[in-house]
Amino acid sequence: MEQYLPKLISFSLNFLSYIAPSYAAKLAVLVFSIPRNAQLNEEAKDYLSSAKREDIKVKDFLIKTYKWSGNKESVLLLHGWDSNSFRWEDLIELLKQYDYNIITMDAPAHGASGSKIFNAPLYSKCINEVVNKYQPGIIIGHSVGGTAAAIALTNYKLSSVKKLVLLGAPSNLDISVSNYVRIMNYNTKVHKAINHYYLKHFNHLPSYYCVENFYKDIRPKGLIIHDRRDNIISYKEALDIHRVYKNSELIKTVGLGHRLKSDKVYQNILDFLKA
Repeated sequence: MEQYLPKLISFSLNFLSYIAPSYAAKLAVLVFSIPRNAQLNEEAKDYLSSAKREDIKVKDFLIKTYKWSGNKESVLLLHGWDSNSFRWEDLIELLKQYDYNIITMDAPAHGASGSKIFNAPLYSKCINEVVNKYQPGIIIGHSVGGTAAAIALTNYKLSSVKKLVLLGAPSNLDISVSNYVRIMNYNTKVHKAINHYYLKHFNHLPSYYCVENFYKDIRPKGLIIHDRRDNIISYKEALDIHRVYKNSELIKTVGLGHRLKSDKVYQNILDFLKA
């Protein structure tokens, strides 16, 4: 039954768009904003219990943070869509060996954090609150976690942050929305209604969240790592970020996919942090 759900949603919203386009857009954005596999399983809960855990209030919900204390600089790790802080287990263990002070956070609607919805602008607000509390000098973001970090750096400055690592990060929310529309096979009416919904509720179209607006003036030194065969976020998006993010280095991998979990990637990160 689950395999037919996207087709059922697509048919229903495409039909609804002719009767109530605003409501169809609201439902489409809701589907786009609710992660499906972001909960903490028992293995994740057991591992994360080794950290000092603290809640930070953002708007009307709580963000769960985890901290492993060290004597070196503070590193904030930001996961992507449909994930949680446990995705960083391997890198956390490596950073602990080098005595970094490590902080992770579950994004809104992910892991043990609150909120019923998720989007990059909301994630960026949460990042701002976490950075204000822990004052990390380094941010490492995977996928939309990297995008949300860039938005936060632009909107809130985050003066403590001196280095930024982007792993498989998308360059433009409009591309992500267009990919979602294509995957779900929504019609043009639904696509236009989604854009209108973003304009009404976030004061900007999805196209506003692009490299020209959120990477041009970023001051921290950057490292971009992206796989040439990433089938979730195109490598072209890494090229687009690197084009605008002048104070950055781009490393291309081949065969690691979107997750970018490998010793080679971790060594690239360590070398960048030590430089």
